[in-house]
Amino acid sequence: MEKSQAKQEIAKLVKELNRHAYLYYVLDKPEISDAEYDRLYHKLKALENDFPSLVLPDSPTKRVGDAVSGDFAEVQHRRPRMSLDDAFSLSELDDFEARLKKLTASPLEYVCEQKIDGLQVVLTYKKGLLVTGATRGDGRVGEDVTHTVKTIRDLPLQLAEPVDAVVGGEIYISKQDFEKINQAQKKMGKPLYANPRNLAAGTVRQLDPKIAAARGLKTFVYDLEGDIAPQTQLAILEELKRLGFAVNMEYRLCRSLEEVKQYIGEIGEKREQLPYEVDGIVIKLNDLSTRQKLGATAKAPRWAIAYKFPAEQKETKVLDIVVQVGRTGKLTPVAVLEPVRLAGTTVSRATLHNEDEIEKKDVRVGDVVLVQKAGDIIPEILSVIISRRPHDTKPFVMPKTCPVCGGRVERVAGEAAHRCTAKDCYVVQLKKLEHFVSRKAFDMEGLGTKIIEQLYQVGLVRSPADFFTLQEGDVEPLERFAEKSARNLVESIQASREISLDRFLYALGILHVGDQIARDMASAFGSLTRVLDAHEDEFVAIEGVGEVVARSIYDFLQDEKNRALIKRLLKLGVSVTPVSTKQGGKLNDKTFVFTGTLTMSREEAEAKVQARGGRTSASVSKETDFVVAGEDPGSKYEKAKRLGVRILTESEFLNLL
Repeated sequence: MEKSQAKQEIAKLVKELNRHAYLYYVLDKPEISDAEYDRLYHKLKALENDFPSLVLPDSPTKRVGDAVSGDFAEVQHRRPRMSLDDAFSLSELDDFEARLKKLTASPLEYVCEQKIDGLQVVLTYKKGLLVTGATRGDGRVGEDVTHTVKTIRDLPLQLAEPVDAVVGGEIYISKQDFEKINQAQKKMGKPLYANPRNLAAGTVRQLDPKIAAARGLKTFVYDLEGDIAPQTQLAILEELKRLGFAVNMEYRLCRSLEEVKQYIGEIGEKREQLPYEVDGIVIKLNDLSTRQKLGATAKAPRWAIAYKFPAEQKETKVLDIVVQVGRTGKLTPVAVLEPVRLAGTTVSRATLHNEDEIEKKDVRVGDVVLVQKAGDIIPEILSVIISRRPHDTKPFVMPKTCPVCGGRVERVAGEAAHRCTAKDCYVVQLKKLEHFVSRKAFDMEGLGTKIIEQLYQVGLVRSPADFFTLQEGDVEPLERFAEKSARNLVESIQASREISLDRFLYALGILHVGDQIARDMASAFGSLTRVLDAHEDEFVAIEGVGEVVARSIYDFLQDEKNRALIKRLLKLGVSVTPVSTKQGGKLNDKTFVFTGTLTMSREEAEAKVQARGGRTSASVSKETDFVVAGEDPGSKYEKAKRLGVRILTESEFLNLL
C-alpha cells in the first residue's frame, strides 16, 4: 500500500473506531459486534506498524502507552478547583437558599446532579486534542496522570470541535466492575479492595497504564471553560455532550428548593439500583453570571452545595461472635454477619470493640441487627431489633482463656480491654513480628503474614532480631521460595538496617505508642540513648503523653527482655538515626496537623515539618499553629475553623517550607 493511501485509510479507521467507541461506551448503543470492532482495530494497528509516522494523536491504539517511572509531575490548575460545602439535612439547604437571597435579587434556578463517588479529574484539551489529565490535588496543584486517563474508553482523545477547553469531571468504577475485580482478587488470594472510590483513585495513580486499562475506569463530566462560553449549567452539560463526553443524564433543572428536595428524595430511593456509587446530590445555581457575582469563600463557591445522603443502613443476622487476638494480647469480639451489601461492598463482619460495647448494645448470636458503615468505610452494628430476637439467645460472655493459646485472660484495670496474659501466645508473637516489619516500622518488603508465619513455625524467626540473622540458605528451602526470591528477601531485610529513631520506637510495639507518639518521643529526646535513660516523668512531659501512656513506655523500656532485644538489634548492625533537637529551626515550636488527601504522603509531610524544628499532632487544639488541608478534609478542618487556627492549602504549606 502506498503511503498516501495508507494515510487516508488510517484516518478513516481512526474516525470510524472512535465513533463506535462513543456509541458503545458513552451512549450504550453499539452498531457493530465486538468481533467486528476488534477486526477494524487490528487492521488499524497493522497499518500503523507499517507506517509509524502516520499514527494520529487520537488513534484508539494510543490509549495505552508506556509505564511512567518515578513521581508524577505537578500540574498547575488554570483556576482553583474548589471543594463544596456539605449539607447533611434538608434544613441546611433552607439555610443555603437564605444566604443566597441575602446576596442576590436574581431569580434562583438550580441544576441538581448526582454526586458520583469517584476521583475528581481536570482535563485539558488544545485544539480539540487531549494533552493533560490531572488530579484535583490541593485545588491549585494536581498530579499529571495523563498516561492512565487516556486508557478510559468513554473519554474522547479528540473533541468534536478543535477547541481549547478545560473540563472537570469524576473518574469512577462501576459496581459491576468493582465486584468482578474483587472476585479476581479473592481467587488469587489477594486482599479485597475497600470500595470503588478508593480503587478508582488508586488505579488513576498507577504507574503502569496497562493495569489501569484492565480495570474499566469510566467518567462523568460536568464542568467546562475555554473557547466555548455557555451561560448556564444546563448549557454546559449540553455542550459537553455535543463535544463527545459522557454526561450523567440524571441531572435536573429545579425552579424551586422544593423541587430540589423532591429530586433528592427520588435519587435517594433508587440509589441502590444505580450502576455506580452515589453519595449525595450537587446543587448549583444554573445562571453563570449570578455565580460570578456571588464568588467564593476561601474554601468553597457560594453558589453551590453538596447534599450528602445519610449513611446507608441495612438489616442482617448475627451468625456468630468470634474473638480475635491482637499484637498486645488484646481480645476483640467480632460479629460474623449474614453477608449484606452496604455502601458499595459486601459486609460480613463488624467489630464489637469490647465487652462494655456488647453489653451496652446487648448483641447476641441469632439477633437481627441494623448495620451501617461509619463514614461509609467501617462496618458497625447500630442496634439490635429486639422484637425479632429468637427466644433461645444467650448474652455473650468474654472467654476466660485465650482462644488461641489457652492462656489466662484478664480485664485490664481501668480499661474496657481484656488481654491474654500468656507471654508466648502464638498470635501475639506473630502480630508483634508483623508490626516490626510493617511500613511505618522497619518496612521490610516481601514479608507478608503467611511468610512470617512460615518463618515462625520452622523456628527461623521467634524474635524481631532474628530477621537480621536470616541467610539465603535458610529461606530458599521454604515453600514459595527459590534462589532469587530468597536472595531478594534477605537483601530487603538487610537494606532496612538503617532506621530513624521514631520508626524504631514504633517498631518495638510498646503498648499505647502509635507512630505519632513515637515521633513526639524522638523529637523530645533526639537519641535512643536518651530515650533509654529517661525517667517516667520525662515521658509525661511530652505533649499528648499522659500518665497511663508514660507508665507503659517506662515499664517497657525497663523490662530486661526488651532491653536485651534492643541491645541485640544494635549488635546485629541496626543503626538508629538520631533526631536533631536543636532550637532555631524555621518551624521551631510550631505545631502542624494534616487533614484530607495530600499529593505527598502524610509521613513525608510530617517529616518535612520535623526536619525544620516543628512538631506534628494528630488532633487540633488551641495550641495548634497550622492545619494543612488537602482534598476532602475531615472534621479537623471544621474544628480548626471554629478555633480560629490558621488553615493552609498544600501549596501554601510548601511555600512556607
